[in-house]
Amino acid sequence: MLFNSRQAKGSLLLFMIMVLTSHISTIKAQEYTRYVNPFIGTTNYGTTNPGAIVPQGMVSVVPFNVSGSASNKWDKDNQWWSTPYSWDNHFFTGYSHVNLSGVGCPELGVILLMPTTGKVEASNSLYGSPMTNQKALPGFYSNYLEKYGITTEVTASARVGLSKFRFPKGESNILLDLGTGLTNESGAALRIVNNREIEGWRMTGTFCYNAGTERPVYFVARFSKAAKSFGAWKKMPQMKAESAWSSSDGAFKFYPEFQTQMAGDSIGAYMTFDTDNNEEVLVKVAVSYVSIENARQNMEFEMPDFNFDQTRADAQASWEEALSRVSVKGGTDDQKTVFYTALYHMNIHPNVINDVNGQYPLMESFGIGEVRDGDRYTVFSLWDTYRNFHPLMSLIYPQQQLDMVRSMVDMYKESGWLPKWELNSTETHVMEGDPAIPAIVDTYMRGLQDFDVEAAYEAMYKSATTKGAENKLRPDIDFYLEKGYVPYLEEYDNSVSHALEYYIADWNLAQFAKALGKDADYKRFLAQSLRYKEYYDKDEFQMIRPRMADGSFYKDFDPKQGENFEPSPGFHEGNAYQYTFCVPHDIKGLMKLMGGKKKFTQKLQGIFDDGHYDVANEPDIHYPWLFNYLKGEEWRTQKEVSRLLNEHYKNAPGGIPGNDDCGTLSAWAVYSMMGFYPVCPGNTDYSIAQPVFDEVKIRLDQNFYPGKELIIRTKGDGQYIRKISKDGQQLNGYFISHKELVSGGVLEIEK
Repeated sequence: MLFNSRQAKGSLLLFMIMVLTSHISTIKAQEYTRYVNPFIGTTNYGTTNPGAIVPQGMVSVVPFNVSGSASNKWDKDNQWWSTPYSWDNHFFTGYSHVNLSGVGCPELGVILLMPTTGKVEASNSLYGSPMTNQKALPGFYSNYLEKYGITTEVTASARVGLSKFRFPKGESNILLDLGTGLTNESGAALRIVNNREIEGWRMTGTFCYNAGTERPVYFVARFSKAAKSFGAWKKMPQMKAESAWSSSDGAFKFYPEFQTQMAGDSIGAYMTFDTDNNEEVLVKVAVSYVSIENARQNMEFEMPDFNFDQTRADAQASWEEALSRVSVKGGTDDQKTVFYTALYHMNIHPNVINDVNGQYPLMESFGIGEVRDGDRYTVFSLWDTYRNFHPLMSLIYPQQQLDMVRSMVDMYKESGWLPKWELNSTETHVMEGDPAIPAIVDTYMRGLQDFDVEAAYEAMYKSATTKGAENKLRPDIDFYLEKGYVPYLEEYDNSVSHALEYYIADWNLAQFAKALGKDADYKRFLAQSLRYKEYYDKDEFQMIRPRMADGSFYKDFDPKQGENFEPSPGFHEGNAYQYTFCVPHDIKGLMKLMGGKKKFTQKLQGIFDDGHYDVANEPDIHYPWLFNYLKGEEWRTQKEVSRLLNEHYKNAPGGIPGNDDCGTLSAWAVYSMMGFYPVCPGNTDYSIAQPVFDEVKIRLDQNFYPGKELIIRTKGDGQYIRKISKDGQQLNGYFISHKELVSGGVLEIEK
């Protein structure tokens, strides 16, 4: 059997290392993971979860608690509607095995395991239980089910979840529910292989209610103990309770063990055991997006036995390695927890989608591809992550970032287009712009260039120039190419948001063209990127404003409209205040439009002072760092960054200021706490502010960068920065290049 995936080889190597070093003390083993609180972001719309996962794992074993009693059902009005878990709800209905973290739409949250005792129930409102004693650490979660007296613990490898249920004495059950989930698609099938194993698949798809993205996820569930009996159920049309087959709620038909196969929209299976008091039954669930056979192969390779303690130790070791790339000194324990939890959240998505044999589902088809070097990644929330997440991955985790770029380019080869918001090898068409361009170009500019550069440029050129409705990334491109902007045509068309994203993408494409010696393309796309000025209303509002096809500005313009996420003409998820400075590629040009540095400063500071800045909104996420472009005003960046960190990032369930957006808000926190930030992807200069910690040490990957480590030291007890030096040489301003940082050495900040 051949394994071409580096992930598979890495898993085996990690296992061998853990066996050889199992004597390492617990304190040393938890040097970094002890500062991670997986409950951060599990309320306040953060939509993270405390489930067990390894870095970039395909599987995450997550407590599912968004349904239950009538007051706890999932719907759009509840803050947990796009996540399987909310800290505010303590009604537990099982562990789901494929999940999303920090997203704004419901999807996945399927393949649920639920332990119970006594009579088997199929409805989650009946089999669910209040839970207490929750505990979460990287790679581990546990709770206690009050209804049944069951203690549950879960951990995971990359593609296999492992659950351990400690039952009371008596008749105990483990339910496999394929009907409950967050996905908007239904449909599943299962086969009870024997009294220790169940296999099948569950359909997923329609992220953010977009049809055409359906895809099955396959699984194999294996039990540590043989069941004394087993069976399946299927939800049926409502019938009278006296019907011979009806369950207690009259909606499910149960099939005992003489029928071992089932298909339908809401189905499940159960295994029943006779257990002694405190007897443990373990369940492994392996998944694959290719086949049941691959799921079983993933299980045999990654988790051949039921060794819970070893699996948990391996998961913790993998997190220690990931988090150890950055070490900090000084600061409070809460600040360290906020920092390392943010770094932890950054290592959840994008996640691997290839199996241990390298196979993965091709983009936008049901064909099978195979990655032979590195890993294939999925879950690219690019409108969010191109702004800071991918630049930070390039700095701290360059190998993973390079694999992510290779994945994006391969998606183009397979489907004809770069991804926009990709999920499990399907394009969801969510959000705005052409965001893969800045994500890839920024990676190239930071020196990570070992990918198919010509194919990447070909893909970018195609989306930037293809006219007509066939352009899947820029559907309104015709007018944009002709007039330089996207006109406001109908109510709430997001036209300005579209165009501002195109300008950023075109500026990045221009830099890519220049680097590749394509001078004519450089001039063309650079000129396109500066047409944002078409939207600037100099006379009345002095800000970005929707524009009509005839060249006039939209008349009923209210720059505040959209501040409470109500629809706003021309803008997506925000208003004119949160988009006017969203031209990071030409801050000097915007400054000139606004009448110079003084007016620019007043207008930018007014965004913060008047409450228009949204710390959880991507288009304005770079605003605090813009004062560094203004000589003498740099203290304002330091003031606002420090204030935002202190007010909005906490060691608490509500400790992320909003939807984490697959690690984007976490990346902002990591950068800000280290004291620097990439204002414009594609421009490799960082804007500097004072770090939270006395010392930050970044361990550089010498396979990619010349330096061994970068040390950032803070000296003095003043309020604002007085001097910045790199290796003893004073900087002239408040910016430093990526090249200087990855050369290693010491960046010293004196206050």
